[in-house]
Amino acid sequence: MLKKELGIFTYGDLLNFFPYRHIDKTRITPISDLTPSLDFAQVQGKLWYYEMAGERSGKRLTAFLTDETGVLELTWFKNVNWIEKNLKQNEVYNVFGRISFFMGKPQIVHPEMELVKNLSTSTKNYLEPVYSTTEKLKTKGLSGRQIGKLTAALFTILTEAAVPENLPDGLIKKLKLLPRFQALRQIHFPTTPALYEQALRRLKFEEFFITQLRLAKVRSDRHRKSKGVIFEKVGDLFNTFYKEHLPFSLTGAQKRVIKEIRNDTGSGHQMNRLLQGDVGSGKTIVALLIMLLAVDNGFQACMMAPTEILAQQHFTSISTLLKDLPVGVHLLTGSTPASERKFILKALAEGNLSIIVGTHALIEEVVQFKNLGFAVIDEQHRFGVAQRASLWKKAPIPPHILVMTATPIPRTLAMTAFGDLDYSIMDELPPGRQPITTVHRYDSYRTRVMDFIRGEIDAGRQVYIIFPLIEESAKLDYENLMGGYENVKAFFPEPRYWISMVHGRQPADQKETNMKRFVSGDTQIMVSTTVIEVGVNVPNATVMVIENAEKFGLSQLHQLRGRVGRGAEKSYCILLTSSKLGTDAKERIRIMTSTNNGFEIAEKDLELRGPGEIEGTKQSGILNFKLADLVKDKLILEAARKIAEQLIEDDPELEDPANQPLKNYLLSLHGKTPWSKIS
Repeated sequence: MLKKELGIFTYGDLLNFFPYRHIDKTRITPISDLTPSLDFAQVQGKLWYYEMAGERSGKRLTAFLTDETGVLELTWFKNVNWIEKNLKQNEVYNVFGRISFFMGKPQIVHPEMELVKNLSTSTKNYLEPVYSTTEKLKTKGLSGRQIGKLTAALFTILTEAAVPENLPDGLIKKLKLLPRFQALRQIHFPTTPALYEQALRRLKFEEFFITQLRLAKVRSDRHRKSKGVIFEKVGDLFNTFYKEHLPFSLTGAQKRVIKEIRNDTGSGHQMNRLLQGDVGSGKTIVALLIMLLAVDNGFQACMMAPTEILAQQHFTSISTLLKDLPVGVHLLTGSTPASERKFILKALAEGNLSIIVGTHALIEEVVQFKNLGFAVIDEQHRFGVAQRASLWKKAPIPPHILVMTATPIPRTLAMTAFGDLDYSIMDELPPGRQPITTVHRYDSYRTRVMDFIRGEIDAGRQVYIIFPLIEESAKLDYENLMGGYENVKAFFPEPRYWISMVHGRQPADQKETNMKRFVSGDTQIMVSTTVIEVGVNVPNATVMVIENAEKFGLSQLHQLRGRVGRGAEKSYCILLTSSKLGTDAKERIRIMTSTNNGFEIAEKDLELRGPGEIEGTKQSGILNFKLADLVKDKLILEAARKIAEQLIEDDPELEDPANQPLKNYLLSLHGKTPWSKIS
């Protein structure tokens, strides 16, 4: 049962199943001191009276506990017959649970209870651990308290030798860390608050350190052992494009990243680099320059995007930029006509096609390259690990890989979720880009907002109006969007104005057509759900209106805002909300209206939502920390990373006898901690 419900298979699993809080057994709260501001409390009193009400599945058991200061109501809705059988009237109980108030009187629903006379003297004076459990386990008598008793019993038979140290002695002494056995004992059954804090620090450091060590080892092995094609020269294509066809001067950030990539591609080892840059920071130009570097050195290059419209846009912009250079660029997607597809496949296999842009179609078995040397993956979190890895198999020596994302990733998250990659950051916008003005307006301002939009359209501009996706209800989403569409039509009637509408229920070809009409300027307004979040590039669009903006996360709001401000004209993002906003929603709106910096926004997003909810990281097993917290424990993570990297640099194979405990521990973990890697 423990296996199925909690994933506890061994004694080691039980040791590492940590309590989520502790009850201070020395603290008893008088009933009269219970207030709504208390979350959980422990009360001691006499069980005065209890009664059963209702029938069958509607049965409810109510009991009343008294102390010298008042009366506390206890209520049960589940397992009521068993609980009633075990209650002892007029006996003194310790009762623990979440405090709530009903009709102004305190109550605890489904309390944890223990007869005071059954408490041993040894259990009266320490912090008692509380473990999470499940309803199924509770019905089998395995409550959180019972799991605690199992763990306590385990510690009576465990010796220090049974829990070997996994960190080098020198490191433990240098950082003044508790030994591992002692830390585990104190995290479950602390004897003092100070020792509990020391145990927490030791185990958090260990979690971060082991993770960072494994990632550093993967990186080190790739830098030392992997084989990569070498781009020896900077040739004519690169130089001609750089000197004569660049649409604008490169930013310092772009130059720095190109230099990093050139070092990688000239090293003889395979490059595996993550390039993160805010919307509009010029990642595509960097990717294109490296593609030309690959072609100059006799290799083919490809760029893979997650959607047809994004692939089409990359193809159009790259073709336009290279129109005066002798290099062939083609597009391969699911809707490429059969005759053209046949030509592309033949040209790729024979080496007559240098640059190919496409969707998932590029990783199909039939697509064979003669000598693929460089692959770019755009919006990498939209591809599965297996899909990304299949690009590696397209060449006898795996090509250099550049994965790009326009979703800024907080530094602490990048260190963990993508820590096995080298990563580059582009944090400058190209010259000439004007910052987007972001404002917040309540629904009551809608008419003024529409008047402002009309002024922009009359000046020849285009506008997005976005509605939220509420995942629980596709029907509600659809009704919300259709209602919004009719409302927009009332403000902007045909034939003076034309509107494109895009949503998830549309057939792919209809969605594509409607998007293309907006991209080409045939329609002035795009009414859409968040399907346009990534990849639609319309420089003429200057206004982004986000309806019900309080229902969007920070990162999503920032991505949507990045759809405008892509031309030379001044652009605006208008956040429309209801007048009733929760604390988190107010904070998100405040952040959006105060900064355009995607990296600042990403950090705030991490603080508000936690790492598990950040796009692209949900499936990453590396974030399943039991104690450590990426937001609260940044300093511990920074220290762990620094020490891990230095250790791997000094002893990449962990051959030093001092590092033997680490090596043994990593071998014992083999295969247990998956993470999202490119290979």
